[in-house]
Amino acid sequence: MHPMMKPALRRAWRDRQSVQFGVTPAHAVTLGPVDTATGALMELLDGTRGLPLLREEARAMGLPDGRAEALVHRLTAAGLLDDPTAGGPAAAALRKRAAAHDRLRPDIAALSVIHPEPGGAAGAVAARRAIRVQVRGAGRVGASIAATLSAAGVGRVEVLGRRGSRSRAMWHRCGLPTEAVGERRDTAARRLVRRAAPDRPPRAAEAHDPGGGPALSLVVVAPRDGLAAYAPAPSDAEGWIATGTPHLYTGVVEATGVVGPLVLPGCTACAGCMERGQAERDPGRGRLLAQWRSGRHRTVPACDVALAAVVSGLAACHALSFLDGGAPVSTGARWEVSLPQLSWRSERITPHLDCACSAAGKTERRHTSAVGPAHDTMNGYTRSAE
Repeated sequence: MHPMMKPALRRAWRDRQSVQFGVTPAHAVTLGPVDTATGALMELLDGTRGLPLLREEARAMGLPDGRAEALVHRLTAAGLLDDPTAGGPAAAALRKRAAAHDRLRPDIAALSVIHPEPGGAAGAVAARRAIRVQVRGAGRVGASIAATLSAAGVGRVEVLGRRGSRSRAMWHRCGLPTEAVGERRDTAARRLVRRAAPDRPPRAAEAHDPGGGPALSLVVVAPRDGLAAYAPAPSDAEGWIATGTPHLYTGVVEATGVVGPLVLPGCTACAGCMERGQAERDPGRGRLLAQWRSGRHRTVPACDVALAAVVSGLAACHALSFLDGGAPVSTGARWEVSLPQLSWRSERITPHLDCACSAAGKTERRHTSAVGPAHDTMNGYTRSAE
């Protein structure tokens, strides 16, 4: 072990005998009592020394035997210690890919704040390389989500867009670049995904077998016309419900952005549950949906570029939280934000007794996860991460 203080957490002396690690209340930890000599030893925990050398350094400082081991144990228990050599075989393989590892260093540092065990963050980021995600939609929101997931280390990100749909706008940060104008959106989005992570695993297998490889860990439904995310048609999700494929709805409709719900088939409410619940609360809902979904709309869907950036960023965060074994608040819930006030509001989506998805009556249990190529379980639902 090569103990290292987690560099992502800024530390400062709160008083003469206690040190605070971290700035924000969400992740800050205060450790005490800490004397001056122990504080000096703490400065040597930079990942370059193993325990034998740390013992020698502690003796040279006049500290009693066992102080180095006790400090390491104490910091590890507090979730403040990392190890640049830990994380398992996948993390070791990632470190050998110098370009990929350097690009993902900020992500590893961020995850180290929420993964208490040494090497946990590196293992989590490395595990992303074996994950397969499909993004349905190549508009401003979908293209940006796909590129973000790719940049965050997800090994296989597939983009599916509406056939024949071509880009006509200069999207820059939130989607496709200027040179993509006139090109098929899905083709341009796939190129964007590749540029976001040029060190991703080879895509030769994808070209020959786009439906092969590992099972889908997540489908992100981000249609260019955000109505299909705001009021998703249950029939579109029948295949995912049947195969137990998790799916997350997100998009922008008019001047409102939505993230969620994240659907875990058989465990949380699906699009069918949502539609049935809305119909019970609003008897005219079905008639409105039939009209909104009928025919082909030739007008350009409204999609504020800044709002799309916010929605795509938040949706990508929720997706990564789930893929890393977390339980984002979009699980069984929808979050909305509207211009111009931009205040977020949430709505819990309740499983409906008459829905065939069988989520009604299921007991929610806390999510437990296994880092690395294993499996994660949430509410009795198992997601492959092989």
